[in-house]
Amino acid sequence: MADPLIIGVAGLLVVGLVIIFFFVRQMNRSRAISERLEQYTDVSLSLEELELQQPFRERVLKPLFRSLLNSLGRFGLKQNQERLRINLQLAGNPGNLSPNMFIGLRMVLAIVLMIATTLLTISSMPLMQALSGILIAAMIGYILPGIWLDRKIKERKKNILKALPDALDLLCISVEAGLAFDLALQRVAQKWDNELSREFRRVLQDIRLGRTRREALRDLVTRTGVDDVQTFVSAVIQADQLGVSMSKILRIQSDQLRTRRRQRAEEAAQKAPVKMLIPMVFLIFPALFVVILGPAVPRIMTALGVMSGE
Repeated sequence: MADPLIIGVAGLLVVGLVIIFFFVRQMNRSRAISERLEQYTDVSLSLEELELQQPFRERVLKPLFRSLLNSLGRFGLKQNQERLRINLQLAGNPGNLSPNMFIGLRMVLAIVLMIATTLLTISSMPLMQALSGILIAAMIGYILPGIWLDRKIKERKKNILKALPDALDLLCISVEAGLAFDLALQRVAQKWDNELSREFRRVLQDIRLGRTRREALRDLVTRTGVDDVQTFVSAVIQADQLGVSMSKILRIQSDQLRTRRRQRAEEAAQKAPVKMLIPMVFLIFPALFVVILGPAVPRIMTALGVMSGE
């Protein structure tokens, strides 16, 4: 009696496991199909749901910090606000900072460094030295964002200048192949993702919004501040006004930019020995003197001692 019962229970278990296996497999298949369909269906979400999907830093902390910077910037100096706006534009608008926000960033950094220096020096240094340190820290905090902005401007100009010859080569090839200038510019903008390609996309967006090509290209010169870009834009505008072949103008500009790039490389190569002289004199030569003349120093001192003794 025991053997048929055991066999029946085992059979029921096997049938149950098979049913569970096929059920789980069907559920996984349905889930995979639904996930694949969700990729191709447009699920409309409300603005509140889209905002709640963002992390806490993007929803709360970042807007609060930007509002604080903007509020503090209203109490800062206003003399060079237009110049500051141009510098932020030349730097590529890092962090979408406005002039007021940048002034507020300077004030926040100055206050933070001033408080930190006060906590470190007020109890361990004389009062006058502590006040001097606090003042110097506040000045450093106010100056550091300006230094950072200048470095961003120089780095951006360098990247644009580096990418311009290759971009003009592709632009010239595209125009010679029969594309219009705007379509060739779009091809260049789609080819790379750098500072220059983003500026070309901005030019195309301005043209689509109704601005003339001349105005969009002149704004390009203002946003970049690179002399080679200004030369290229002037040649394109002149060719557009006079009806000159665009491919010839682009070919000439491309050849000139390649020549200038080679001249800049030769100039940098000629400056290299002068720049290497300072670390060689102050870092490499002393180490060589220690290795070469080090073993002879005791003998020289012994000989000098013997001679002085005699």
